[in-house]
Amino acid sequence: MNQIEALGADLRRVVRGRVLTRGDEGFDGARRPWDLAVDQRVAAVVEARDAQDVAAVVGYAGLAGLRVATQPNGHAPAAFDDAILLRTGNLRGLTVRPGERAARVEAGVSWGEVLTAAGEHGLTPLAGSTGVVSATGFTLGGGLGWFGRKYGFAADSVRAFEVVDASGEQATVTADSDPELFWALRGGGGDFAVVTAMELDLHPAPVLYGGRILWPARRAAEVLAAFRAVTAEAPEELTVWFHLLQFPPLPELPEPLRGLSAVTVDVTYLGDPDEARALLHRFDLIPGPIFDTRGRMPVANLADICAEPTDPTPALLRAELLHGLDDATAAAMLAAAGPGTVAPLASVQIRHLGGALARVDEKGGACGHIAEPYLLSALGVLAAPGMEEAIRERQSAVAAAVAGAASGRRPFTFLGHGEPAASAFPAEVLARLREIKRRRDPDGVLTGNHPVLG
Repeated sequence: MNQIEALGADLRRVVRGRVLTRGDEGFDGARRPWDLAVDQRVAAVVEARDAQDVAAVVGYAGLAGLRVATQPNGHAPAAFDDAILLRTGNLRGLTVRPGERAARVEAGVSWGEVLTAAGEHGLTPLAGSTGVVSATGFTLGGGLGWFGRKYGFAADSVRAFEVVDASGEQATVTADSDPELFWALRGGGGDFAVVTAMELDLHPAPVLYGGRILWPARRAAEVLAAFRAVTAEAPEELTVWFHLLQFPPLPELPEPLRGLSAVTVDVTYLGDPDEARALLHRFDLIPGPIFDTRGRMPVANLADICAEPTDPTPALLRAELLHGLDDATAAAMLAAAGPGTVAPLASVQIRHLGGALARVDEKGGACGHIAEPYLLSALGVLAAPGMEEAIRERQSAVAAAVAGAASGRRPFTFLGHGEPAASAFPAEVLARLREIKRRRDPDGVLTGNHPVLG
């Protein structure tokens, strides 16, 4: 029996979930992340059945001198080499307690499921732009979503974490029971402990207005000007995102969108639709929209606004936080992104931040606050061989165009593949996180895509 076969045999003795090692049928599919641009080189994949399986894997790895990388479904990929890839997607428990405005969410539950369950009671979690990602994984990185301007980071809405620590012990972590670890888990990434479940606040959303307006790309300058004016005076209940999009020429897309270069604004408003329409009136003055989906909507349909891809995709991301978006910066960004198309990129997005995200909360987690009012991201999809260089060149051009307004930081969940956690945190926060990691996991059993000690 070789070393890999012995590892598989050992793991099968300590867990009840499925174990796959190199050479096993289905191994390549099991190790594959959502981002197909990353080759996750791992020694074994364990699909944990429950929290007891998680504890068994981590305990075994610590004794065997191995590392464990945890992913529900692979939205934060990395090349882990000889680590054990621990899949927690089978942890599916979800309980909503509407009277307490709270939910218990296990690690394999998606935001779409939480949105549906909470929305039935006029409540919402602080979800992001897509419903397919793990609520837990998103939250561990801070969680920058639709209602952050009103309620802050998703991580700061967590009441408790159920974890397995680096020694394989299970615990419940709260602000009272373990304030140090509780702080680190709220936005510091996921390699301080394996989170098997979390309890989080739900927020009132009795009325939600939202949707997308889409124009041909030739309207980009007008739309960006309106975006800047609207966001300059937006209340915290209103969130507006600007998008330059290049749709692929796929037959499954509606005919008007196939191969279209477009500009959009995506919006949500936690309040009366008439109030929202008044706040957004500048966009109504721009002629020629191809469609406008804005209207009253259920919380469960939040992910429909951006309609992001849900199938695994090879992609490259680059992001920058911006101190501002003045005339010169806006014009330079548009010129660099492409006057007619953002290709070879798939999208260039600017999110309006501010509000609760910018406020210092002394009781908040490692995610801290974001003083910068805008977040720019540029995404490229590797749809064909040889595209990487062209995508990176265009991303670099867009970043150079806004360099004068960029702070040099980016949110944790917007770090590119392999980008160090140091890019996401101020020096004092990073130093605190590193000290907690050294104390809680001195042997480096737990690892992630953006390790704080990397």
